[in-house]
Amino acid sequence: MRPFDLFIVIAGMRTGSNFLEDNLNAIPGVACHGEAFNPHFIGTKDRGEYLGMTLAARDRDPLALVAAMRDAAGAGIAGFRFFHDHDPRVLDRCLDDPRCAKIVLTRNPLDAFVSLQIARATGQWKLGDARRRRAEKVRFDPADFAAYLAEQRAFHAGVHHRLQATGQTAFHIAYDDLGDLAVLNGLAAFLGVPGRLEAVSQAVKKQNPEPASEKVTNPAEMAAALAALDPFALALPPAFEPARGAAVPTFVAARGAPLLWLPIRGGPAASVQGWLAQVRRADAAPGVVHGFSRRTLADWQAASPGARAFCVLRHPLARAHAAFRDRILTGEAGVVAGVLRRQWKVALPAAGAALPVAEHRAAFLSFLRFVKGNLAGQTAVRVDPAWASQAAVIDGFAAAIRPDHILREERLAQGLAFLAAETGALAPPVAAEPPDPVLAAIADAEVQAASRDAYARDHAAFGFADWTPPAAS
Repeated sequence: MRPFDLFIVIAGMRTGSNFLEDNLNAIPGVACHGEAFNPHFIGTKDRGEYLGMTLAARDRDPLALVAAMRDAAGAGIAGFRFFHDHDPRVLDRCLDDPRCAKIVLTRNPLDAFVSLQIARATGQWKLGDARRRRAEKVRFDPADFAAYLAEQRAFHAGVHHRLQATGQTAFHIAYDDLGDLAVLNGLAAFLGVPGRLEAVSQAVKKQNPEPASEKVTNPAEMAAALAALDPFALALPPAFEPARGAAVPTFVAARGAPLLWLPIRGGPAASVQGWLAQVRRADAAPGVVHGFSRRTLADWQAASPGARAFCVLRHPLARAHAAFRDRILTGEAGVVAGVLRRQWKVALPAAGAALPVAEHRAAFLSFLRFVKGNLAGQTAVRVDPAWASQAAVIDGFAAAIRPDHILREERLAQGLAFLAAETGALAPPVAAEPPDPVLAAIADAEVQAASRDAYARDHAAFGFADWTPPAAS
C-alpha cells in the first residue's frame, strides 16, 4: 500500500519550486498543481478557475479543491506548492494528516531574497529560454532582508515543530540538490510511486546564476549587514527551561476596578495585593477576587470591558534571594534543601535558623549555581515557581491571557498609578516592600555574576542591570 495519497511542497518564492514542480510532473503517476492556494490565483498566475472551482469557491472551501486534486489523480498522487502566505487552513490540515507527504524545499535565504528582488524589478518570475532572460542589479536593503529572514525562519520553525509534535517526518530537499537525478528519484521513492525520472527536466532555467555580490548595486553594504547578523543565535541565552502553565488559580482581580494581576512568584506580592484591595472606581466597593478557573476567568473578562491585565517584574537577584530566604532556609521547598545539602554540599542550617552573613553568602551563591543547572534541565528536581525565570512564567500566562502591562518593582507606584488612571479608578498609595539588608550585605561582584549566569534569559529579555539596593523612602 502506498504510504501517501497527497503531497504538499512547503517552499517559498525563489527557492526553485517551479523547477521542482516541473520535475515532479515528469514522474509517471505524479501531478503537482502549482500554487493551488495562492490568495490571488489558483495554480498559476492570473488563473481564476481550476478543476471546476472558481477562486471564490476555493476560498469558501479550500479542502474541496484538495479533494478535486485527489479525484483527478486517479491511481497516481496529487499535490501542490505552498508558501508562507498561502491559505493557512490548508497547511493546518496537511500538517496534521499523516497520509499527506511533506516535501520541504529550502534555499540559501540571501540568494532567495536577492532573486526575489530581481524578479520584482524585472517582472520575470520563470525562465524557459535563456535568450529571454532579463538581467538587472538591485539594491540590497538590510532592514528588508532582516524582516524576510525572520519571517522565513518563523514559518519553517512552525512547520518543523508541528511535524515533531505529530511524530511525522518530511523529505527535505535543498535548492542545490534540485539538479541531482538520484535525489529526485529518491523523492519519487518517498512518495511511494513506481515511476522514475530518466533525466532531470531542463524546461525551467536558472535565472540569475551569478554570485550574490554581482547581483546587487551595494555589495559592500550587503557584506557589512550580513556580518552583523547572528545566524547561529550566539548572542541568545539557551532556553532549556520547561514551559510553564498559565497558573490561572493564582490570578487576582480588583473588585472595584477592571484590573487583573498575574502574580510572578517571588515578586512584591504584599504590595500589589494590598493596593488591589483598595483600588476602585468612585461607584464601586474595594476588595479582591481570586480563586479563578478558566471558566470564571472568561466570565470575569466578559463582565469587565476595558480591563487591564498586568504583572510585576522583580530584579532576578532580589527574587532569587527571596526564594532562598523564604523557600530554602525555611524548609518550605522540602526536597530541594536535601538536594542542596547532599549534591551541592551547601551547609544549610535547620529550618528557620539564621546563618552568619559569610555562611549565608556562601550558601546563597551555591543556590544560584543550583538554579542555573535546574533551569537548564540538569538536575532531577522540578523547577519551582519561586525561582523559575520570569520570562518562562510570562510565556505561560499567554495560554490563558496576555498581560497588557509588565511593570517593574522599582517603579511600582508609578506603574500602578498609571493603571488606575487608565481604568478610571482612584489610585491608593502603594506600601513598599521592606528592604532586604542581608542581600545588600552580600551582593558583591561574584554574587551578581552568578545571578546573571543563572538568569541569563531574564537579563536578555528584560534588560536588567546589576542589582542595587532600593533608595530609602
